[in-house]
Amino acid sequence: MAKITEVRCIRTRINGTWTIVKVLTDQPGLYGIGSASDHYHPKAVIDTIEDLIAPQLIGRDVAQIENIWQTMYSVAYWRNGALTNTALGGIDMALWDIKGKEANLPVYQLLGGACRSAVPCYAHAGGADIDSLEQEIRMYLEEGYPVVRCQLGGYGGGGFVPPEKAVRPRNAWGQQPAFDDEAYIRMIPEMFEALRSRLGPEPKLTHDVHEHLRPQSAVTLSKRLEPYDLFFLEDVLSPEQIAWFRLIREQCTTPQAMGELFVNPQEWLPLISERLIDYIRVRVSKAGGITPCRKIAALCEAFGVNTAWQEGGDNDPVNQMAAVHLDMASWSFGIQEENHFRSEEYDAFPGHAVLEGGHLYANDAPGLGIDIHEERATALLDPAEVARPRPAAEDRRADGSVVRP
Repeated sequence: MAKITEVRCIRTRINGTWTIVKVLTDQPGLYGIGSASDHYHPKAVIDTIEDLIAPQLIGRDVAQIENIWQTMYSVAYWRNGALTNTALGGIDMALWDIKGKEANLPVYQLLGGACRSAVPCYAHAGGADIDSLEQEIRMYLEEGYPVVRCQLGGYGGGGFVPPEKAVRPRNAWGQQPAFDDEAYIRMIPEMFEALRSRLGPEPKLTHDVHEHLRPQSAVTLSKRLEPYDLFFLEDVLSPEQIAWFRLIREQCTTPQAMGELFVNPQEWLPLISERLIDYIRVRVSKAGGITPCRKIAALCEAFGVNTAWQEGGDNDPVNQMAAVHLDMASWSFGIQEENHFRSEEYDAFPGHAVLEGGHLYANDAPGLGIDIHEERATALLDPAEVARPRPAAEDRRADGSVVRP
């Protein structure tokens, strides 16, 4: 069997936040690629791969995917962290890519074959007001998206109080808009009331709270949204407060999707096994790759929970393709988050998934079916953008306290 001879990291996108892992073998022309992208810590993930994981992989049999995953899982001793999971996820995807190429089959065929002809996705609609939001929702519905996410502006939109109206202490820290739980849990049901009156009951709609709320406010919002028949309510709680899902389940039937920030099995395991959520939204790379995610999908099937692997605007075409292969072969699949890329980004990844009419289409090429054109990928980099730090949004309440995430 083929042996690993080299592991390389390729940074791309204008800001350098995409990292593609390339695992090379001693068989001429045989290699695999995987996603190890982290928007906030790209250099740290690359260091983890190059300094810690790659030296342990040289000479190993590429066929031993499960053995390699289990070995690398504890290679840093402390485990289930976002950085090491992402590094491991990139390696794992690349090994599945190689496995498919050796078998001359797409990865979804190795996972048991297709359960569906294509992958339905949900679109992201946003607007500064109801009129503009309605217009964007209608646009996506006409394109063929079966589900549309509805946001008033950015994350937390509808809950931000203008600086001149926020009740602040005299020594307030800054004058930015302040997030207010009560304003949010009043505005979002009003938003859906207006949308249902205009669009009717048929469109399948979701909303992303992005973990902005206090736990008790999350329970209240879930109850207030029950009359509007959401497809799901996304990330209503932070990972630190997932025990509150039990109370939400006792109070209402609003479907819950959770997991964008999950990296530890003990975060999703109780939610699935106790049927406290309806959709699990872990990012494939953040869970550690295809190997653990196919096990999550099997667990979901046993407990009647669906998958909705997380994508988002910072994700790359390789991670998206890994999600598509899981979606194609998993009966427990529910919906896939869509992602759009610029034309020059698509050009750097020949064989990428095709998004058309609200559905993602894989191809029948061996492995993941996607490759990286290294020259085009590195040409996307802008050194000034690469050097700029990218911390997460710093939202605050009127008293100055931080709003997670």
